Amino acid sequence: MLFRLLFAVLVLAAGAGAYAYWERGGFSPVAQTLAPVRGDAAEVVYATGVVEPQRWAKVIALQRRRIVDLCSCEGRPVKKDEVLARLDDSQEQALLAEFVARRNRLQGDVERLTGLVQRNIAPQTQLDQTVTQLREFEARIEAVRERINELVLRAPMEGVVLRRDGEIGEIAGTGANDVLFWVGQPRPLRVVAEVNEEDVPRVRVKQTVLLRSEGFRGQRLHATVAEITPKGDPQTKTFRVYLSLPDDTPLLIGMSVEANIVTREKQDVLLLPAEAIIGGAVFVVTDGKLARRPVETGLRGTRMVEIVAGVSARDRVVSPATAQLRDGQRVRVGDTLAGAK
Repeated sequence: MLFRLLFAVLVLAAGAGAYAYWERGGFSPVAQTLAPVRGDAAEVVYATGVVEPQRWAKVIALQRRRIVDLCSCEGRPVKKDEVLARLDDSQEQALLAEFVARRNRLQGDVERLTGLVQRNIAPQTQLDQTVTQLREFEARIEAVRERINELVLRAPMEGVVLRRDGEIGEIAGTGANDVLFWVGQPRPLRVVAEVNEEDVPRVRVKQTVLLRSEGFRGQRLHATVAEITPKGDPQTKTFRVYLSLPDDTPLLIGMSVEANIVTREKQDVLLLPAEAIIGGAVFVVTDGKLARRPVETGLRGTRMVEIVAGVSARDRVVSPATAQLRDGQRVRVGDTLAGAK
């Protein structure tokens, strides 16, 4: 009997202790909270792009030939029409020599027949046929000379050889990607960005752009919307947008960047991280319990969201909010974050 009484007392004590622990939130999940902060909000359009000069050109071989001469001019300034490379023109030179020999022979025939026609020894038709053949070979000679000239690759503009590909002995192709030289002006630079078609109606010329580059992490990089291409790409469903870079930008030609085009801005507004909002509401901790509060939001940035109504700067908001949270649920407050920064 005494054993049963002691057992009952222990059970009651354990139950009372468990209840007290539960009252203090001992069995409740841990929630991290933060207070909304005031700051500037911005609505942005996300895009990706590549840095390139505003004035530049590619040099591509128009004929598939072997490279016989190549300048060591990468990074060096060049003048317009300066020779950058030469391709093998041995076939064209041989054909040119043949056509020149035939033309010279026909010139002699024309001179001889002209005298015979004037003396009525040869018919006029024979002279006309020879003159026609002479003109044909003169045209062929000009065509071959043009082909020989195309085998000499020249600088299309005054600038710097930004990059050189290929070596002597290799075959120069005719594909769009078979570029031998990039020639252009190192400054000014721009970003050629691709914007989704559903976002491009919000983009306007002169809007501020915030850039992010893996090569300059943590550094604030800026640009300005300079031009929007009138026609989009129906395959990728994007529009090309040109972003002007300042002359002192540290970005290098060919770097890839992420661009946030600022379409709207507000100052001194209440902000919360986007992960604190779920289903159009937030969870506020009051006396160890959750209270679901619908919120009205405004501008949405890359991470922060403007809170128009629903919470105040004094509230402690759970962040991140998850689908497991319930209104009235008891929680323990874990690490309190410094703010929504």
